[in-house]
Amino acid sequence: MHPDVLQAQFRDRSRLIANWGIALLFVATVLWLWCGVLLTMPYEVKRHSTGGSLQCEPRLFTDEGAANEEKLEAPCTDERDWLEAVALLGVSVPAAVAGAVLLTCGRLSIRMSEHAQALITAREKAAREKAAASPDQAAPAGEQNST
Repeated sequence: MHPDVLQAQFRDRSRLIANWGIALLFVATVLWLWCGVLLTMPYEVKRHSTGGSLQCEPRLFTDEGAANEEKLEAPCTDERDWLEAVALLGVSVPAAVAGAVLLTCGRLSIRMSEHAQALITAREKAAREKAAASPDQAAPAGEQNST
């Protein structure tokens, strides 16, 4: 197989790895945004007894304690618990770490491949220049020895 084909396949695999890293970082970002929405946006709770709804403050901006610590008169604390937000953050951390590792490995592999190709090209160019310069220097030296 031709070396250029192998190099193209290697770079394609490296791009695929980097794209998986970008996708995982996107998933982690979505999870962070979802957690932010849960903590900062007001929400409604439907009352079972009256059939109406109650407007609740955002969880992050309330002075109330954690859910299930309040009495039955405060249904807002039972509806949105800190556990869900913390679970989202807990899931986002491995996704972010894996995404960063995959993105870094993929991009680094591409850069190293490009660098290796540049070195090979430079060496070939230097060898051609040296070969082109050698006959010119050998001819005058040969003429001096023959006279």
